[in-house]
Amino acid sequence: MDYEALCTVLGCVSGIAASGLLFAAYRLGLLYQLFHKTETKSPRHGGESVAEVLRAHGIKYVFTLVGGHISPILVACEKVGIRIVDTRHEATAVFAADAVARLSGTVGVAAVTAGPGLTNTVTAVKNAQMAESPLLLIGGAAGTLLQGRGALQDIDQISLFKPLCKFCASVRTVREIVPTVRKALAIAQSGTPGPVFIEFPIDTLYPYHIVSKEFGVKNPPKGLMGKFVSWYLNNHLMNLFAGAWELRDVSPLPVNIPQATDDQLQTCIELVSRAKKPVILLGSQATLPPTPADDIRKALEDLGIPCFLGGMSRGMLGKDSPIHIRQNRRDALKEADLVILAGTVCDFRLSYGRVLNRRSKIIAVNRDRSQLLKNSDMFWKPTVAIQGDAGSFLVNLSKGLKGHRCSEEWPQSLKSGDTTKEKANRTKAEDKTDHHLNPLKVLHCVDELMSENSIIVADGGDFVGSAAYILKPRGPLRWLDPGAFGTLGVGGGFALGAKLCRPDSEVWIIYGDGSLGYSVAEIDTFTRHKTPVIAVVGNDACWSQISREQVPMLGSNVACGLAFSDYHVVADGYGGKGYLIGREDEDNLCDIIKQAQKDCHEGKATLLNVLIGKTNFREGSISV
Repeated sequence: MDYEALCTVLGCVSGIAASGLLFAAYRLGLLYQLFHKTETKSPRHGGESVAEVLRAHGIKYVFTLVGGHISPILVACEKVGIRIVDTRHEATAVFAADAVARLSGTVGVAAVTAGPGLTNTVTAVKNAQMAESPLLLIGGAAGTLLQGRGALQDIDQISLFKPLCKFCASVRTVREIVPTVRKALAIAQSGTPGPVFIEFPIDTLYPYHIVSKEFGVKNPPKGLMGKFVSWYLNNHLMNLFAGAWELRDVSPLPVNIPQATDDQLQTCIELVSRAKKPVILLGSQATLPPTPADDIRKALEDLGIPCFLGGMSRGMLGKDSPIHIRQNRRDALKEADLVILAGTVCDFRLSYGRVLNRRSKIIAVNRDRSQLLKNSDMFWKPTVAIQGDAGSFLVNLSKGLKGHRCSEEWPQSLKSGDTTKEKANRTKAEDKTDHHLNPLKVLHCVDELMSENSIIVADGGDFVGSAAYILKPRGPLRWLDPGAFGTLGVGGGFALGAKLCRPDSEVWIIYGDGSLGYSVAEIDTFTRHKTPVIAVVGNDACWSQISREQVPMLGSNVACGLAFSDYHVVADGYGGKGYLIGREDEDNLCDIIKQAQKDCHEGKATLLNVLIGKTNFREGSISV
């Protein structure tokens, strides 16, 4: 090899070695530490950084079930005025954060400890994902150097939540906390809202003087290896806190919300102006920020188009709007010549699109492209498909059609069907069941006595399915159900979040006796946090929604039977007030409900254990 070639080889080797050393220095934080100080005497901790960002984003509540991994976050949040609300199960904490997100327009926040604390939230996080709720889940984690080494409650949490969340991150140094939390909160609200997850290793949250004690090696190896181990641990500790307390921007990042284009909007204006029998199917997504619910309500009333309301959009038009149609949706869709799917998805709730008339013009609006076009390759085709915000679309559509209004004859003809069916349901409510009370009568009584500011939380199957057709939300954002996932157990958490957001409202949980078992312990939470609600339990001692089909199809009621348990006594035990209501109380039913309302207004969480019989009343899914 000649001299020039040798020099070239040596130069390449030197360059690679230098690059490798620079990369190693970067990974070990040596370069960062050259320009940023580690304040070893500072008493501050990472929990304070989390609290600063949350406060700057208008977060008022953090729901939790306490654990040592996350204690600094909870303590710091309380100090800056964020209310810490501790529940009896981690799933409830996430459900409560979900409800706050839906009702307040901010991101709901839940913080739970590592390992089983996080695994207990999986169902609730998946529910938030499918319900498109912006939610931040904060999780504790084993220390940065102990992950994967068998530490207490150490599992691969990121892999667990990646399929459920829009964004997942594991904080590795204290200086990363502020930018990571800001980024997560923006992502949760952008595009199609949903949950995000950040795990905080325990050594990123506690103060330097506490963490440093855990980095000391009692009996380090002797010689060169011992020196290297001691240097490595000390460097890791210094890098962990380097630049930790430098001033950083904690203000909210911009949120990206897709909107319909002017051309798309103009096409839709023309389609609606020519339609004779238009129908709007309004889904939960239409209630998302930034468009106020009252603006959407006014837009719908100005358009005069008959509306079917599903999910969180129930109540959008008030209790008795002439354009709100509650019954016979399938028949209306067969007649309609134009259908606007405003945040509504063609999944099982619309028979995968098969209920839509193939001759109808269809305008579909959804923030999520996959939901926008779901099953359009099989059973239906959109005339116009808009990946954008449904609420702002409706407002702009109304403005573009100013002066145009749907003929009143069309909604009136559909409303007459409502009247007929509701009269029939009222007649059924007077029928005597073989045993106990008629559930329809109970629900009609609740609807008559419910205050105008009430919020209804739906958690159950058979009893709640009936309630969806009888109880009428009084206004926008006054109905909470799990959404497309059909999750049982949301009642306690949803009601907790709702009562905190709307302390002056009556909050009613409509429970099946099966679903009550998931969150009955939260009566203790209502009592401790002075958030009184009213729970109405339809107790038929059965998982009736399953039994209705299992018995005739398979000839067995196995696993469907429950007992007429004393749930009212459980309520008393948790500091609430329980009532047992049976057939002997039928004549006094409304009086007992009024007394429960009075107890609630006086600060008592109240549970009505209503023994109900079987009826033949069956209606569809509540989460339309």
